[in-house]
Amino acid sequence: MKSNRPSWKGLGHWKSVLAACLGLMLWPAFAQNSIEAVTGNVQGGSEVLKIDLSQELTAQPTGFAIQSPARIALDFPGVISSLPRSTVEVNQGNLRTVTVVQAGDRTRVVLNLKQAAGYKTQLQGKSVLVFLESATGVTATRASSTAPAVQASTQGTSQALKDIDFRRNVDGAGRIIVSLPSAQSGAGLQQQGQTLVVEFPGASLPEGLRRRMDVSDFGTPVQTVSAFQAGDRVRLVIEPKGQWEHSAYQSDDQFVVEVKPLRPDPTKLSPGVGFTGQKLSLNFQSIEIRSLLQVFADFTGLNVVTSDSVAGSVTLRLQDVPWDQAMDIILRAKGLGVRKSGNVLWIAPNEEILAKEKLERESRVALEGLEAVQTQSFQLNYAKAVEVARQLMGVAIPGAAPMAPAPVPGGAAPPTGRILSIRGSVIPEVRTNQLFVTDIPSKIEQVRQLIIKLDVPVRQVLIEARIVEADDSFGKALGVRLGGGGPATAATSGGVQFGGSYSATTAGVAAGSFLNMPAAFPSGVSALVPTGANAPAFAVSIFGEGAARFLNLEISALEADNKGKVVSSPRVVTADKTKALIEQGTELPYQMATASGATSVAFRKANLKLEVTPQITPEGGIILDLDVNKDTVGQTTPAGFAIDTKHVQTQVLVENGGTVVIGGIFTMDETDQETKVPFFGDLPVMGHLFKSRNKKSIKKEMLVFITPKTVVDKAGLR
Repeated sequence: MKSNRPSWKGLGHWKSVLAACLGLMLWPAFAQNSIEAVTGNVQGGSEVLKIDLSQELTAQPTGFAIQSPARIALDFPGVISSLPRSTVEVNQGNLRTVTVVQAGDRTRVVLNLKQAAGYKTQLQGKSVLVFLESATGVTATRASSTAPAVQASTQGTSQALKDIDFRRNVDGAGRIIVSLPSAQSGAGLQQQGQTLVVEFPGASLPEGLRRRMDVSDFGTPVQTVSAFQAGDRVRLVIEPKGQWEHSAYQSDDQFVVEVKPLRPDPTKLSPGVGFTGQKLSLNFQSIEIRSLLQVFADFTGLNVVTSDSVAGSVTLRLQDVPWDQAMDIILRAKGLGVRKSGNVLWIAPNEEILAKEKLERESRVALEGLEAVQTQSFQLNYAKAVEVARQLMGVAIPGAAPMAPAPVPGGAAPPTGRILSIRGSVIPEVRTNQLFVTDIPSKIEQVRQLIIKLDVPVRQVLIEARIVEADDSFGKALGVRLGGGGPATAATSGGVQFGGSYSATTAGVAAGSFLNMPAAFPSGVSALVPTGANAPAFAVSIFGEGAARFLNLEISALEADNKGKVVSSPRVVTADKTKALIEQGTELPYQMATASGATSVAFRKANLKLEVTPQITPEGGIILDLDVNKDTVGQTTPAGFAIDTKHVQTQVLVENGGTVVIGGIFTMDETDQETKVPFFGDLPVMGHLFKSRNKKSIKKEMLVFITPKTVVDKAGLR
């Protein structure tokens, strides 16, 4: 007889199948590798950061280092974070804190350092050891587990970047991919306003990569990417627009900067630009403000001190909002303010906070009036003591005379721009270039920090100008002289004359002597020759029958071609942002009347002058304020000498070592003159024998070239 009850054997089979299916569904979650702990210690005098994971890694994490701010970033693909907090306080040696951030299926561990340093990684079971090297002040580079970190700046010679590429991701993000010379090359990234600046120290940029790429058509936040050489490093300037966020990482010999657009999320109350806290969700009905602040304290682990005047309740619903944004919204809604000191938050109404801060400032000012003053001397090496003293006092200092504090009526605040207190004074000593400052200790410390920044060597610039004047003149002259007469035996019989008086005594001159004719030979329409040029002459004697008459024909021509070039090259060396002047020339005297009616002699300069003020830009270019004069002595007038002047004044930006034409003047003077005998000169064909032509063309051109160069000091710095 068959039983209708279910078989335990069949139920066990289905239980096994269900357990297997459930295990397959939950297996990815349990198999996901995660970071469980981050600790710092010292081993053998070296700082070591230990990152414990739930499973062993098959390969070392990739990473990169930046110099400013000093950070080291390690990427763990396929790893999540199981830490209760995203920031771990270490405060040991060069290591400040460690930040663990999870983005999708990848987790990034960021080491926040005090100074840039090298590092190397090593796998040890389920842990990753990060060994920090001593801070050297240069860009830290990634290294393998068996080889020490190699600094790019110690290689002796700069290495060239291989390529710079731009790509667009499917999510609309722009990726700038830089192919580095090697995996040990370093990079530093900074955000300057709405611009990202990436520097590659110790690297060079080939000419083919020195360009500005317009990538606005890709539809990403990135508009332009500019790459150029700046001294001993390569600088990459990325210019995005709109709301965006960026990330950067280095994988082997590739450095990648990714700029993503910030799109509003409908599940958030506010986009939350600028908030970086962990996200939370809140849903309360009429909760007390003090109780809500306690929730924030428990979530963040910060200590919260609430003023007694904080009261009231609030109803809120926040979904997936950073905790710092949520707190900012609540405090603004209730007119509250917050001040942070370490890991302690003090929350009170805004009026109470402002009143307390005002009282504290007034108390500090009152204590400064009672605090004992002291005197300290500062030795300046590069800056002038008088100039620094003027900046400290905020007033003009006559020469190097000792200074006393300026009187302030009623004990009011010191003058605008004054760094010293009301009781402070400074004495600049010109002979030894020292400063003697008398003030309270806190102000003296401010003076010390200011002098450290001011007393530095100033970079110098060599400016070379070339003034080229080209003169191209061309002249032609063509004429005919005709003469006729009888033989020498018929001197008294007269003769036929063309073009003027004619003496028959010259009629018997041989044909071979016509090149040396006397002045009495007719010359009414001879060629007009340019000044200073001797026209060659050609003479022909034609004798008729019985030698009764002869015809003299002389054709003279001159073609003169004169070219000239004048090159003036003034040069001067000056400090950055300091005006320099160099000139050479002549001072010409002239008479001028005085108020009494007498005359006196004054002088006017006709010289070559270069006046320039350079300014070195952060990109390595040089801005020049130029004033160039090229004056020469001109013609003489009854009042004295005239001065021919050429002057250009402008401002221009030039790359270091480049040459630019800042101006040019071109003039052209053409003259075409014709002289002829009336009636005869107008005859067809034969009229050319009775006229002469003079044609002249003069071209003048002036160009001004400027070449600035930064002067390299002994240390090799520009």
